[in-house]
Amino acid sequence: MTKNDFRAFVEEMSSLSTYKAPLGFGICRVDVGRKSGKTLCATYPVLNWGENFGSFAVFLKASESAIEISKSESESVYGINEEFIAQALELFSPYIPEALSTQNHANIKVLLELKNAYDRGELYARGGKSRYRFCVIYADSKCESVESAYMKLLALSLGKAPLRSLVLDGIFGLLENVAWSGNKPYELSYLREKEIELKMRGEFPSIDFVDKFPRYLMQVLPQYDNIRLLDSAKTRFGAYLGSGGYTQMPGASYVNFNAGAMGACMNEGRISSSVIIGEGTDVGGGASILGVLSGGNSDPISIGKNCLLGVNSATGISLGDGCIVDGGIAVLAGTIFFISQEEAQKIKAINKDFEIKESNLYKGRELSGKNGIHFRADSQSGKMIAFRSNREIKLNSDLH
Repeated sequence: MTKNDFRAFVEEMSSLSTYKAPLGFGICRVDVGRKSGKTLCATYPVLNWGENFGSFAVFLKASESAIEISKSESESVYGINEEFIAQALELFSPYIPEALSTQNHANIKVLLELKNAYDRGELYARGGKSRYRFCVIYADSKCESVESAYMKLLALSLGKAPLRSLVLDGIFGLLENVAWSGNKPYELSYLREKEIELKMRGEFPSIDFVDKFPRYLMQVLPQYDNIRLLDSAKTRFGAYLGSGGYTQMPGASYVNFNAGAMGACMNEGRISSSVIIGEGTDVGGGASILGVLSGGNSDPISIGKNCLLGVNSATGISLGDGCIVDGGIAVLAGTIFFISQEEAQKIKAINKDFEIKESNLYKGRELSGKNGIHFRADSQSGKMIAFRSNREIKLNSDLH
């Protein structure tokens, strides 16, 4: 086969009446439960998201010889066998020399590693199940497999899919709650059943944590050298850490899945699920931002650029750019703030949709998303007040 033959093959595949362009696809290595045989984890060395359609044509053709595990209108999962590898490498043959000598053709490199796994007799897991899977997502609907769930979480963490852009409904029901030892998941039922034997033989794993999700650093290599995570336990897989300069300190800091920062930020607080933090924002020690997983909050919160959330504060509304929440206070949708007429005029000058009230009293939800507001508790009366912020928030350039 020549490169011209390859291009003709790709064109032919994409012109078939049954062809559907993928949202995302990739080959993953799975960990299979020793007791249940269920998929516990899926690791993708390469994620193709709205790209590399030539590679997709190859994998799609090779999947005709693979082991069909699940198939629907929205996604498909195939177990990779020797026939899949042989056919895919044959189709890719014009580009293999380049893959061996350059950093290009990542999908071919994956196939070459699969060939090595086959040669070592490692293509199948215990019970004959495929250890490697080809997964395709055609439509962004409810995930039907662990493989597609992990693919979506990786797309979020790599920034290939924007935060809050993917359907993640039902993901908790798909993922098994497992004991993680390093990067290896163990079924809890298996450990309970084999506890005596494993402990007596000195083979009981050192358990780092128990969760349905792995940690961010177990699946994702930070894309920028100036992203700093000082405690691997504080970031969940599916979080996004922006385009560089993000620093997450240990202690009370945390970032959940489908949440994160859009650029250089300092985080010493808790960024809950579906929360998005703007560039240049400082989340102080112990500061919490309400998520959407539980507690009745259904509106995802966004924090603007260059904001400061004080130590041990709580934020339950969205903030615009340049806002400040003083330490130790709660800015919630129902919290009532006093804003003087003079300060209200200043706020309206930068927020054209802000409506000034004669009562001077505003609920937090009425201030949601507004720029340049400083929230504070009066130190003498304890009354909650807000006014036009007059401080410029700047991160320490030496740290970011």
